[in-house]
Amino acid sequence: MFALARLPAALGTRATARAVIAITLAVVFWEIGSRFGDWTGARLPFIGVVPPPSRVLSVWYNLIGDYGYWQSWYLSFLRVLGGFGAAMVLGISFGMALALNRTFYQTAFPTFEVLRPIPPLAWVPAAILFWPTQELSIAFITFLGAFYTIVINVVGGARSIDARYIQSAYAMGASRWTVFRRVVLPSTLPSIIVGASVGMGVTWEVVVAAEMISGGGSSMGSGTGGTGGGLGFFIWNSYTGGSYEQIIVGMISIGIAGYISSSAIRALGDRIAPWLKPR
Repeated sequence: MFALARLPAALGTRATARAVIAITLAVVFWEIGSRFGDWTGARLPFIGVVPPPSRVLSVWYNLIGDYGYWQSWYLSFLRVLGGFGAAMVLGISFGMALALNRTFYQTAFPTFEVLRPIPPLAWVPAAILFWPTQELSIAFITFLGAFYTIVINVVGGARSIDARYIQSAYAMGASRWTVFRRVVLPSTLPSIIVGASVGMGVTWEVVVAAEMISGGGSSMGSGTGGTGGGLGFFIWNSYTGGSYEQIIVGMISIGIAGYISSSAIRALGDRIAPWLKPR
């Protein structure tokens, strides 16, 4: 209710107006560029082969009532939330352990650094072999997409705390748990929020690609875009079916889903860490 009460004020800001103008200009340029070849006989590079937004919107309108399309949204969101939630729990715990325990850092960090540069998508073949179902394989790949980013941000945030704050707390008789709860965790919170925001974006990139490669995992429902195996599988089915307008619909859908997810994290960060709000 609080967010809905603030919605009219948010929509009336200059930032919103600038965003609307920028999106409108981009759509107009896209429409002109896509139809330039029809008008002049000479296609523009790159954009000349992309379906115009008017056709994309027409196809999108027809998909609104398609069960398979919304099933794809649901499955991708479910996979992202599952993988991201696991990455947050394990990533924050692992990152804190690395930052606060020197022995554990010296033992575990070298292995972590060797595995971190491996792209999550490089794990897809191994995940398909190691995990009993494709759904678990996709969940594992999605988890990896956010895990490394969260851990690195947590370690950096925790290790950048001024040691004098911790020493002062101990000098006043605080226990280790109190120091962690009242000093370390609040000081690391900004880094956790940044890591979560970046990790969410990476998670959406990874889950879509994993759905394309692995075949969408659970195939539930049916519709114009094929089985409801997630937005990545929706795009792949659209490509194999020659529906290029649906490919663009899937890409825009991913952008909207990612924007919603990241906005939710930023809103949560504003509530639990209001000092991070831009002035």
